Amino acid sequence: MIVTSDHGTIRVDRPVKVIADRETSQNLRYKTGKRIGGYSNRELFEVLHPEEFQLPKGNLSSTYVFATGRDYIIYQNNASQFVRYYRHTFQHGGVSMEEMIVPYIVLNPKQ
Repeated sequence: MIVTSDHGTIRVDRPVKVIADRETSQNLRYKTGKRIGGYSNRELFEVLHPEEFQLPKGNLSSTYVFATGRDYIIYQNNASQFVRYYRHTFQHGGVSMEEMIVPYIVLNPKQ
């Protein structure tokens, strides 16, 4: 028998603030939308041309940003509320080894 999960998780503790419109996705480890800004390229992994990474493109100006390490993405407004609520929680959707490597175990019956 093989037991596995569809993805891993990571415990997040560093918020990264972004500015985005209402159409931007709500995930804490990645955002996709038309206008995402207010961060530095060192804080998030930015994908300006989703088709190059075989990601879906919602419209002509869709972009993606992914959290790395133990970061999570919050909006500028109500930032302190999001920090208190999500700090030290387990999340998925970013580009860390813990999230991208699928854990599994192989169990064999005793003979």
